[in-house]
Amino acid sequence: KDCAVTLTDEQSAAVDTIMSSDKPTLLFGVTGSGKTEVYLHCIEKVLAEGKTAIMLVPEISLTPQVMRVFRSRFGDDVALLHSGLGDGERFDEWRRLLTGEARVAVGARSAIFAPLGNVGLIVIDEEHDTSYISESNPRFITREVAFFRADYNGAKVVMGSATPSIESYYNAEQGNYTLCGLPNRVNKRKLP
Repeated sequence: KDCAVTLTDEQSAAVDTIMSSDKPTLLFGVTGSGKTEVYLHCIEKVLAEGKTAIMLVPEISLTPQVMRVFRSRFGDDVALLHSGLGDGERFDEWRRLLTGEARVAVGARSAIFAPLGNVGLIVIDEEHDTSYISESNPRFITREVAFFRADYNGAKVVMGSATPSIESYYNAEQGNYTLCGLPNRVNKRKLP
């Protein structure tokens, strides 16, 4: 189904950059610039290609609002994975992803391990957040796992932030990542 939301020129350019880049993309966008809409359009594109997607948010507390947006766009194609779910709920969501009943995994850092094949896109929203580094077993850095899975699947990785980590910004400046900017808020709203 087609998306009813029309992108700004900046958002359209960001989608094109992400989808055409052969490197991870750092989406550096001010608060309110419409990064989520860029993610949604990129996910639509990979789903249309028959691929799957992973959408990571830093905090479990953010997942309900993200899920509302994603469910309104993709319906039952979305599964939620995070540690706040009961064992039964987590198993049901995991099984939906494994069987292909759901093709988009949304969740906190552990969702990077979602049982999806043919991954086309991995989104790490608020990529600067330290919660993406697991201090408990198994210890892992979400970004590193994302790069491994993307390399294995030939997928795109997009890391979004209004305040990118120094490491990510440096990598973008060095040409290791594609730097993509959304310097303006949608509808020219004033910054807070």
